[in-house]
Amino acid sequence: MLHFSPTKLLTIIGVLLVGLMLALPNVLPNSFMGVDPKPPLSQSPEDLQAYQDDLNAADESWWPSFLPSKKVNLGLDLQGGVYLLMEIEPDEVVSNRMQIVQRDIVDALLQRPRITRDAIESVNGSLVVQLKNPDETAEATRRLRAINTPVQGAIGGQRTFDIQSTPAGRFTITMTPTAREALVKDAQRKTIEIVRRRIDPEGVSEISVQPQGENRIVLESPGEADPQRIKGILDQAGRMTFNLVSNSQSDLENALAGRVRPGFRLLYDDQGFPNLVSETPVVTGSDIASASQGFDPDDNSPAVDFRLNGAGARRFGDTTAQNTGRIFAIVLDDRIMSAPRINEPIYGGSVQITGQFTLDEANDLAAIIEAGELPAKLQFINERTVSASLGEDSIRAGTTASIIGLILVAVFMVLAYSRLGIFAVGSLMANIVLILGLLSGLGATLTLPGIAGIILTIGMAVDANVLVFERVREETRAGRGAMTAVQAGYERALSTILDANITTFIAAAILYALGSGPVKGFAVTLAIGILTSVFTAFVVTRWFTSMWLNAARPKKLAL
Repeated sequence: MLHFSPTKLLTIIGVLLVGLMLALPNVLPNSFMGVDPKPPLSQSPEDLQAYQDDLNAADESWWPSFLPSKKVNLGLDLQGGVYLLMEIEPDEVVSNRMQIVQRDIVDALLQRPRITRDAIESVNGSLVVQLKNPDETAEATRRLRAINTPVQGAIGGQRTFDIQSTPAGRFTITMTPTAREALVKDAQRKTIEIVRRRIDPEGVSEISVQPQGENRIVLESPGEADPQRIKGILDQAGRMTFNLVSNSQSDLENALAGRVRPGFRLLYDDQGFPNLVSETPVVTGSDIASASQGFDPDDNSPAVDFRLNGAGARRFGDTTAQNTGRIFAIVLDDRIMSAPRINEPIYGGSVQITGQFTLDEANDLAAIIEAGELPAKLQFINERTVSASLGEDSIRAGTTASIIGLILVAVFMVLAYSRLGIFAVGSLMANIVLILGLLSGLGATLTLPGIAGIILTIGMAVDANVLVFERVREETRAGRGAMTAVQAGYERALSTILDANITTFIAAAILYALGSGPVKGFAVTLAIGILTSVFTAFVVTRWFTSMWLNAARPKKLAL
């Protein structure tokens, strides 16, 4: 129990060194480690100069790239930032989905032999299709059933829509309750991913996007000082469609007078010019494979380039080939971004949006298109901005509490257990280093409750040492020598130490699984602290004690 083989010694030293290297970046400036600083929050000369100085220091850093440079991620309550509670409207999710279904219906009926119909109407959330030839009802029914896919995960293969028809060739298509529930659940999942990709397209920020209830989402963006920028990016549904524009001047005049032709809607471009746009899109955001910020080849102004996937490119090419000379509107969230004339068929699927964009606007628009269309527009329910100064106060208070707790524990251990207490304090310091190292290495986010978990760990970390030392004291009083008393103490205390820490670890796991936000932060640091405290108490302290016993060879322990 007190003998350490060379392999065990190397393992212990290796774990401690790795923990130290992972924790070290937390006390070093980013510029020293060659990490580029974040852009300044203001354009003041002082902030710009400080930013440039940090950039120069990072470029001149000698810190090797293979060494760790990641610090502990600070949560919203520690470094300040933006908190947003958002909601998606289930009815809008269903309505947007029904618009896609409308396009699928059109495609199905246009297959050869073509089935003619009147304009598709939306009535109380259902789609109504009236065929011009009632004799085609049976064939239309077959085609509509072919696009009526099963609800994913539903028992019994329940279909997405209820399709009702009459002998007169009138169809009413309504989404089933099971499909509606599955669609809203899937919309929440997709929205979380789209929000994350819009706010952090490079995947380098420590944002947190979590579901709440059935249709709400919580976004925490630590370090963000401008909530309006985030809301501006998320406020757009990102619903991009390519729609043909009516070339009838009389239809446009009637629409301006309030008599909009069925199947069309009146939209305006950035210059305020009206266009009568078909409600049935030719291409939607789901057909876009990628998007990026580019430049207009004519005047080198910022633009947005994107590429359509295979199906979208074919549909786009066929439509432009069949409608040469017509206007084609690129619509984003009911706003015409561009309305070029189709001069020739456009194949290949590469499209560019030009306009009076700034570079930032083009980048944000590209991020919105690349992230994809939101299933429904986000409604902002609650907004909070946490100042960085409040986070600094929390860190300062938590650090002070940790130091006071560490000092009190150290004094108690030394007074109660003399030299063995000093070894316990040394392992406690190693425990704190390992906690910080694991938090940094795992990319975990430290919150204010997480600091509370570390403080609790400091108090609990010596529990195992106390159990061992009390066993050693009992063996010493029974007349055993120093070596045998220490060995017996560790052997008899092992089962008790494991029982106590395993039950606490299970409690931390339950808190993490069932809790959210601050509760999870507390559970993470508590669980990490349990693992490191068992290692340091039962391995590191025992190693310190073993080295002293082998060197000093005392006959009795002064406890």
